[in-house]
Amino acid sequence: MTAPDYGRSFALWRADCAPQWAAYTRHAFVEGLKDGSLPRAAFLTYLRQDYLFLIHFSRAWSLAVVKAGTLEEMQAAAATVQTLLQGEMALHVGICEATGISKADLLATEEAPENLAYTRYVLETGYSGDFLDLLAALAPCVLGYGEIGARLMIEAGDTPYRDWIETYGGADYQAMCHTRGAMIDKAVADRLGPAPEKLPRWQQLSHRFATATRLEVGFWGLGRA
Repeated sequence: MTAPDYGRSFALWRADCAPQWAAYTRHAFVEGLKDGSLPRAAFLTYLRQDYLFLIHFSRAWSLAVVKAGTLEEMQAAAATVQTLLQGEMALHVGICEATGISKADLLATEEAPENLAYTRYVLETGYSGDFLDLLAALAPCVLGYGEIGARLMIEAGDTPYRDWIETYGGADYQAMCHTRGAMIDKAVADRLGPAPEKLPRWQQLSHRFATATRLEVGFWGLGRA
């Protein structure tokens, strides 16, 4: 299927790291979700790590509120924090509790090195960089999961991971991806003008995006029993 249209900036960044992006969005873990071949134990291992990831990711989006230049940007970043804390994390808790893993167990999970590397990279990008740096580092997760979810909604057959797929491929999450993609485009245009890809600054942002994408590939590797 054609990739969802989440905006011009996302499409350009995605194209700039096409091999890494394919390794991320077509990873064996993702394909295992699609056809149901992923062992449940591996999925739960991933969920436990991803729960901790979302805590730090929420902090990074909260930092975007601070780094934002307008009230509109602040509101969009704050809305994303709400989606993460009340939506995605609730999905993780619900699935894990159904298998006997409590919320306390999730919080007690030891953070894997791949998790530390990814979350701290995004946070450090936010601390040392500006709003655009942070958005470029955040985008692969938010929009990548949207792209994966949209594809699996169409391609997945009878799989026990339908609840995960419907969370990211469903209308609410897809609407959020389109909104965030538009926010990124506006933030880029406001700061860098109508042709940002012609500026040296663009390469820095593209590198941020590519690095976060590589870290996403490593994160899928945590989904092993």
